[in-house]
Amino acid sequence: MRHLRYLLAVAEHGNFTRAAEELHISQPTLSQQVKQLERALGVQLLDRTGRTVRLNDAGGVYAGHARRALRDLAAGERAVHDVRDLSRGHLRLGVTPTFTAYLVGPLTAELHARHPGVTLAVTEMTQDRIEAALLADGLDLGIAFAGDHLPGVAATALFTETLSLVTGAERARTAPEPMPVHALKDEQLALLSADFATRGHIDAYFARHRAVPRIAVEANSIQALTEIVRRTGLATVLPDAIADGHPHLTPVPLAPPLPTRTVVLLHREGAYRAAAAGAFAALTHDLVRARGYPTAP
Repeated sequence: MRHLRYLLAVAEHGNFTRAAEELHISQPTLSQQVKQLERALGVQLLDRTGRTVRLNDAGGVYAGHARRALRDLAAGERAVHDVRDLSRGHLRLGVTPTFTAYLVGPLTAELHARHPGVTLAVTEMTQDRIEAALLADGLDLGIAFAGDHLPGVAATALFTETLSLVTGAERARTAPEPMPVHALKDEQLALLSADFATRGHIDAYFARHRAVPRIAVEANSIQALTEIVRRTGLATVLPDAIADGHPHLTPVPLAPPLPTRTVVLLHREGAYRAAAAGAFAALTHDLVRARGYPTAP
């Protein structure tokens, strides 16, 4: 296993010196270990002729098997240490950004209340990175949206997410309900930046209905948006569940409404399901029902 990790580190960095620094060993030792692996296999795995070191054809094939072997070994170690009574355990969860604003907190609280011995590592990332991490065994579960998933990634529907125009509570008293989409031309909005999938969803809605609102602020933080809307006359577009958790914000439905999205729980097909992952999946469904989130189709 050590030889496999050494080979993959060199391939990742394209350089023996940087790989050795990451592995906390000397460069000559690393070079010697990789050569030992090549001698054992009877084939050269690296092309050392250029400015950077890279896998040759044989090395590329072997590295794919090496990554799978290390992934399976890590899964086996977790299986050995998995405790079925959940007195201890560890869960790695990936979520797309908007869920940190309204779903991660309640889920974490529920997990800690039911299974205080289980630790949780939450990583906020884009959906494509979540799916790649699930396939590489870097995550146990992901929360994202239904759609075309990578081969090997399975999705279970959780609930339907609705979005609305969101204003400050004081201003909402004078807003028509629902607000016609064409009225957005008179609005100044603060929106999520383009690197959020939610922003693409919003922009597509505007384009479909030929609405051209004035975008005064773009932010890559939901907390920043909620503070801006709370303290200014600007409006934003966010999931209704976020506004429901803020007493100073009010969702204003649009007509026609923004298209809904199906929220899903993601996992890798055929992967070992740890007790902590199974328990988290169950409590997620329980919390969704308890909060009255719309049922996914």
